[in-house]
Amino acid sequence: MYDVIIIGSGPAGLTSAIYTTRASLKTLVVAGGKWGGQLMLTTLVENYPGFPEGIQGPDLMLAMRKQAERFGAEFIDENFEESDFTKLPFRITAAGKTFEGKSVIIATGADTRWLDVPGEKEKIGRGVSSCAPCDAFFFKNKKTIVIGGGDSAMEEAIVLANFAESVTVVHRSEALRASQIMQDKARKNPKIKFIFNTEVKKILGDDHVTGVELLNNKTNETSKIDIDGVFVAIGHIPNTKIFKGIELDKKGYVRVHDHTRTNIEGVFVAGDVHDSHYRQAVTAAGFGCAAALEAERWLRDQE
Repeated sequence: MYDVIIIGSGPAGLTSAIYTTRASLKTLVVAGGKWGGQLMLTTLVENYPGFPEGIQGPDLMLAMRKQAERFGAEFIDENFEESDFTKLPFRITAAGKTFEGKSVIIATGADTRWLDVPGEKEKIGRGVSSCAPCDAFFFKNKKTIVIGGGDSAMEEAIVLANFAESVTVVHRSEALRASQIMQDKARKNPKIKFIFNTEVKKILGDDHVTGVELLNNKTNETSKIDIDGVFVAIGHIPNTKIFKGIELDKKGYVRVHDHTRTNIEGVFVAGDVHDSHYRQAVTAAGFGCAAALEAERWLRDQE
């Protein structure tokens, strides 16, 4: 019997584990077969506080995990399979084994919606990114493209324009989906230009991005442009479908009641699985801290 079961092992889940274990709560982290979250796919992280020279994403996650383990958190590096939140204790199944917990923190994050085109997967962190606030600095005076047409794409383009030589927004439709205010901001920036009715069919380069192959979906004409960076901004997929009984918002993220509480008493949430707005490692860690503190208080109230 665990006091807290944490599902997920990104910054939110690991920070939760640090706090719950330091509060002397018996804690199990269902970390997943590929533990560590999206930062495991990142190279140099320069915007996480405390690292003046930056830190490699996997190194940051390993340090967080070791910190949680030092305070007594138990880990199972297996994928979550199912949950039963209908009664206490809650039951969590992973790798065919069922674990019981007095409370649960959901910290399963959200995955980037990638293009799934040739050359993309192997160049993530080598010119392909999904986070301009994280990586724009590395594209100083370089040519970049942003793929997408919503508010996120406009924000990526605006952030990139502070560093890059040029930013080209590539959108598959005739018109942007972004709010008018975000469109106006992007269009006013002289570094940002737009290509419509166009899709990226292939990302070029060997070790790093050197260009992209484009298809005009109206004329079927193909073209190539030389660029240094590709920023994918076509949305995120919150990892929420696996939870039964948890209330979601219209975007599919966990609906939050009073900061970190879900609709089920004793089940809390932290990080990108509920936060569709910021999606930063440091905010996920902050939410993880909050969820752990709320879980501790809730357990104390039950006693």
